[in-house]
Amino acid sequence: MKIDLVGPSMRGLAMGLNEAAGYAAVAVTAYLTGYLAERYGLRPQPFFLGLACAGLGLGLSALFVRETRGHARAEGAASTDPRAGPTLSADRTGRKPMIVLGLFVQALALAEIATTRGFGWWAAGAAALGVGTAMVYPTLLAAIGDVAHPGWRASAIGVYRLWRDLGFAVGALLSGVAADLFGMGTAIWLVAALTALSGGVVAVRMYETRRGPAASPTS
Repeated sequence: MKIDLVGPSMRGLAMGLNEAAGYAAVAVTAYLTGYLAERYGLRPQPFFLGLACAGLGLGLSALFVRETRGHARAEGAASTDPRAGPTLSADRTGRKPMIVLGLFVQALALAEIATTRGFGWWAAGAAALGVGTAMVYPTLLAAIGDVAHPGWRASAIGVYRLWRDLGFAVGALLSGVAADLFGMGTAIWLVAALTALSGGVVAVRMYETRRGPAASPTS
């Protein structure tokens, strides 16, 4: 819906604000539920906060959020981009540098976490990992919005999020098995290597999706 509202020129900003707000809410909620669990127990008090947030979100959405499909239809009617298909592999500049650099920052941060000892170094690695993740997450969503026609953009983003978030479960299982078999350090190195490999794949295969003054019609 945010992509529908802002149009092509501000997709990255809209997705960045969306992800920042979402994960800031996750952090605040984790703190508050942890506090409630410590003071009152695991059940049921921490769940009341979740129910309140869900109810508030439902009420605000029902009363104040307006349908954005008309914006998507208007953009689709005006779209003449011949690349409006799910290719997503063969690029040069724009979204691509942010994604590639972010993945390599993540890999380096994981390598630091695997090789260093002490809370200070781990905190620095975690902060760098957060920076790399912030560079990648909203930019990938913006890239999907760039190449998907407004008529089926919501489906494209849904499919992308399915595969992306499935990585949380698969990655947890993979790293858990690796940690049991070879130790925690090896598991972190494995995740770092896979992240670096992903950055290499994007660097080689992805094309730039952002249209701008510097982009030629066939770039």
